[in-house]
Amino acid sequence: MATVIKAGDSSAAQETVPFNFEDLTARARKYLEGIRGEAAKIIASAHKEAAAIRKRAEEEGRLAARQELAQIAAADLERKLTTLLPALRDAVKQIEEAKQSFLSRWEKGAVRLAGAIAAKLVRREVERDPQVAWPLVREALELAAGASHLRLRLHPYDHAALAPKAEMLLKELAPAGRAEIVSDETITRGGCRVETQFCVIDEQFERQLARMEEELTGE
Repeated sequence: MATVIKAGDSSAAQETVPFNFEDLTARARKYLEGIRGEAAKIIASAHKEAAAIRKRAEEEGRLAARQELAQIAAADLERKLTTLLPALRDAVKQIEEAKQSFLSRWEKGAVRLAGAIAAKLVRREVERDPQVAWPLVREALELAAGASHLRLRLHPYDHAALAPKAEMLLKELAPAGRAEIVSDETITRGGCRVETQFCVIDEQFERQLARMEEELTGE
């Protein structure tokens, strides 16, 4: 039912609120400012999120790039190692062979040098005292014991010093045999050579050294 306001009804006139355009405008402005503020916050948050996303993307990109570079480097290193390892093995083998060859030559040279020094010392001792050679002479005669025919060859200087001892020993070793003691300049000082119908026993010091060198050097 509609309300009818009479001209004389003062209470109804007082209850009616007049329309205020300025107040509505202020409220609208305030509402818009609130919306703008919220929009600004949203935009700022979006910018921040976008920056964070971009940063993460950059970090992930750099990490991916580093990983890719690492993989490339590893593959390249593996390829190079695959190529270099056989060459390195060959180089190590050659070095080892060269080392062994050097050591072998050095050992042989050392043996020959020691033999030469020993021969020189023995010759010096024999020249000083011919009796130094007697153990070799006795050994050779003992090896030839039992032979019916025996010839002992000595250097002339050794013959003069050792022949009497050799004759006595031969009488003990082969009393019924035939023995000769011969002065021979081809026999070196300090050595001797015994000849029988069965064999030749060469006890010259140089020959013994040569045999020792052969055994030690394998030549």
